[in-house]
Amino acid sequence: MKRTIIAISREHGAGGTAIGKKLSEELGIPVYERKVIELAAEKSGLSADYIGSLEENSSRSFLFNLVSHSYSPASMLPQYDVPVTFSAYAAQGQVIRELAAAGSCIVIGRCAEYILRDDPDVLTVFLRADREDRIAYVMKESGLDRKAAEQKLKQIDRGRANYYRGYTGDEWGSVENHDLSINTSVSGIDGAVKLIVDLIEATGRM
Repeated sequence: MKRTIIAISREHGAGGTAIGKKLSEELGIPVYERKVIELAAEKSGLSADYIGSLEENSSRSFLFNLVSHSYSPASMLPQYDVPVTFSAYAAQGQVIRELAAAGSCIVIGRCAEYILRDDPDVLTVFLRADREDRIAYVMKESGLDRKAAEQKLKQIDRGRANYYRGYTGDEWGSVENHDLSINTSVSGIDGAVKLIVDLIEATGRM
């Protein structure tokens, strides 16, 4: 039976979690976001909060430390004789590959489209939204004023870009790495779900 594997990367405030949940309901398959972090914590012995913070808080110094080492985290299993960030990434990679191997699923974030790049059943999606809509989302979600919301958005975007570049060598959100890129300010949540489902059906991924 053919699997339906969807790897979603997203800008903060673009509706990634909501779209993932609606896709899960529409297709009847599980969606994994925070669960990937929790399972990776079990495998690595690291804190789930620590692993969860890496994607959104990665600095330039983090990026420099990665490229200064010769490790290949994409193929590593969690070990304790390598930098802890590599162990965290490797554990997440192992979890994501195991989830995809087990059957149809949706994985949000955590470089899933890169980790599953050799899987013929994976559909890769990038979600973006207009900046004003994203700022409004952060203000509402976090109760922040506009200035603080803009700062938070900038920090998370920079962190995700550094994290992705550090572990993949590619640019976060690049067209080349995704089958479908959606501006959710244009499509809305339901429209984005429909676009993804239509593409899955058109490409025989279900």
